[in-house]
Amino acid sequence: MDSRKDVRPAGDFDDWLAARLADTGLDAELWAHGQQAVTRAGLRTQTARIGEVLGAHGIRRGSTVAVQLPPSFTLLWSVFALWGAGAQVMLLDPRLTETETTRLLEVCEPQFHLGTGEGPLRVVSFRDECEVVVTPRRWGLAARTAHRLVQFSSGSTGLPKVIGRTGPSLLAEIERFARLSDMPRRGEGVLLLSSLVHSFGLIGGVLHGLDAGAALHFPRRPHRKELHQMLLERRLAAVFGVPAHFDLLGRSEGSDVPPALRLAVSGGEILPGEVFERFERRYGVRIGQAYGMSEVGIIATDLAGAQPPPAVGVAAPGMSTAVTGGTLRVRLSESPYLFGDHGDRYADGWLDTHDLCTLAPDTGVLTVTGRADSVVAIGGLKVDLTEVEAVLLAHEAVAEAVVVYGQAIEAHLVVSGSTRVTSTELLAWCRERLSPHKIPKAFHFPRVLPRTSNGKLIRNRELLHAARERPRQAAFR
Repeated sequence: MDSRKDVRPAGDFDDWLAARLADTGLDAELWAHGQQAVTRAGLRTQTARIGEVLGAHGIRRGSTVAVQLPPSFTLLWSVFALWGAGAQVMLLDPRLTETETTRLLEVCEPQFHLGTGEGPLRVVSFRDECEVVVTPRRWGLAARTAHRLVQFSSGSTGLPKVIGRTGPSLLAEIERFARLSDMPRRGEGVLLLSSLVHSFGLIGGVLHGLDAGAALHFPRRPHRKELHQMLLERRLAAVFGVPAHFDLLGRSEGSDVPPALRLAVSGGEILPGEVFERFERRYGVRIGQAYGMSEVGIIATDLAGAQPPPAVGVAAPGMSTAVTGGTLRVRLSESPYLFGDHGDRYADGWLDTHDLCTLAPDTGVLTVTGRADSVVAIGGLKVDLTEVEAVLLAHEAVAEAVVVYGQAIEAHLVVSGSTRVTSTELLAWCRERLSPHKIPKAFHFPRVLPRTSNGKLIRNRELLHAARERPRQAAFR
């Protein structure tokens, strides 16, 4: 890490966490999974127990700890225990291969690694508890900055970035969520489907729930019948997830509507219009947007879904944004990147999100239309690959689509249900709707498309072909 960065005290975040854990006025159901409920009193007990175990291993203030545990109660109270001890927490996806894990550990050099001893997990589903194996790393380095949380970009292009969040940065985001009137309130239940190792699930879900007194509920499996039944039977007020989750729920059978459901919020990637419309027809609730990125957390919101996608709402309280050169910029006091030269992303106090965006001058509504790095030049002509994806997704047989460019444009498609479609049919479809230089030259039909840990579709050509050669079980069904 760059030791030249300003090391600021994070006592305020420590005080906030200690106060929320100690709040006996909220000693009611806090988290639930299956039939097990964890109260705030139970959370305090388990966090203290884990803290004692970690302390016995030599973890203390300033220690650097890589946490690579499956989504579970154990993961959450381990993170709280580490923060309570003053450690710097690095969150690693439990699905990373041994090679990928080793690569990140060599870059970040933590002093400890917390894992399960199981090896990489193929499918990650929430569990109550898991074994924690603490592995000291002899050559690891103590924290040289005040960052309390280290995360890694989603890696949808295969190139994860190392991102640091300070205590003041985390508190500022918690406050931004608290100032949004539609966020879950005390006594309300939330079906939390978003990844716990990424910003929206961890901060907008877990830490906001801890702050506001909202109860979190986790499914055993991300199957549409189970998700629908949890909303119905537990009278949950909100559901947080990614577009794939809402696509599942929108396809649930029957006509029964959860009586307490008032809020559905999607984050992670652009929400397809057909998913937005299908969910509203099924549940009578419009899917809202939580637009952000690991580097800064939440940037803009439209929690009530007042604007259909690709609009993502207005800037969150306290956020300063601008659209420059067609891409969205966010004001930050310092670079969020801990390693590498990212001058193309952060300069002069502004972070370039690389998201193509427009700003409505009268309402301040931001609309994300694609990625700047999705525009390629073919024979001197510009092609936005997201435009090609949108055309393919408009075909009734196509459920998911990723379009990439190598030697030529190629489309990787998942077909809806038992529908059958040929490359010839899709080629004809594209010819009617796209200029010749935008038409894919190859169509691939995998059973599932690979995703990152927080549900984003991977858009790296090499990774897509590797997944076709070595099929992996889908994260969502």
